[in-house]
Amino acid sequence: MINSLGQPQTVLVLGGTSDIALATVRSWAATCRPQVTLAARPSPRRDAAVAELESLGLDVVAVDFDAEDTDSHRALIEQVAARADIDVALVAFGVLGDEEEAWQEHASAVRHARVNYVGAVSVGVVLGEVMKRQGHGSIVAISSVAGERVRRSNFVYGSGKAGMDGFYLGLGEALRGSGVHVAVVRPGFVHTKMTAGREPAPLSVTPEQVAEAIIDAVTERRDLVWVPRPMRAVMSGLRHVPRPLFRRLPL
Repeated sequence: MINSLGQPQTVLVLGGTSDIALATVRSWAATCRPQVTLAARPSPRRDAAVAELESLGLDVVAVDFDAEDTDSHRALIEQVAARADIDVALVAFGVLGDEEEAWQEHASAVRHARVNYVGAVSVGVVLGEVMKRQGHGSIVAISSVAGERVRRSNFVYGSGKAGMDGFYLGLGEALRGSGVHVAVVRPGFVHTKMTAGREPAPLSVTPEQVAEAIIDAVTERRDLVWVPRPMRAVMSGLRHVPRPLFRRLPL
């Protein structure tokens, strides 16, 4: 179980090569050394992530995970929970891709929806069920400010994150009183492999900064976290900008 300092004994990372998730696990490695399950497709990146975390003294298991293969999600999560209770689950997978291709190519648009929304809902339902049975645990959904007000520049990605964000906020309410905590983390632009080559937006952050916010959310059982914190005020203002003006902004 998560101890009084908010430190987990076990962590499941769905999207096991995520820069943000790995930064979070590295931070926990310095304090509580949890057992870690990295769920991701087999790849050299997954192998490298396992090797890195093992070099920090962690007990790491890699399991195959495909966000689009929703029929496999229940068995995978139940398998992980059978080894030991899941203290923290990081829902850290997603696809960004080419924003213009995403709305003009059918296959690309459908993949965005399946990964960013359908896959996230699929694992969320099973995690909620498993942790409710345990009577404890934290689910951390890594969302995005892109879902707060969907922009023309990345509306396929943003709409998926908006749906995912809303689902996990609702899941947290549904599980309230069960012992299970759900945190939705909304970072702005994060310097990761997924955003490499893109022009950084104002208030951009590093994976380590998001990791710090995730750890605080788990420790303090916070429901909603903005990274960086000033992003909350920025998005609150943008939410109320009239649409004719909003579409003229350089977003």
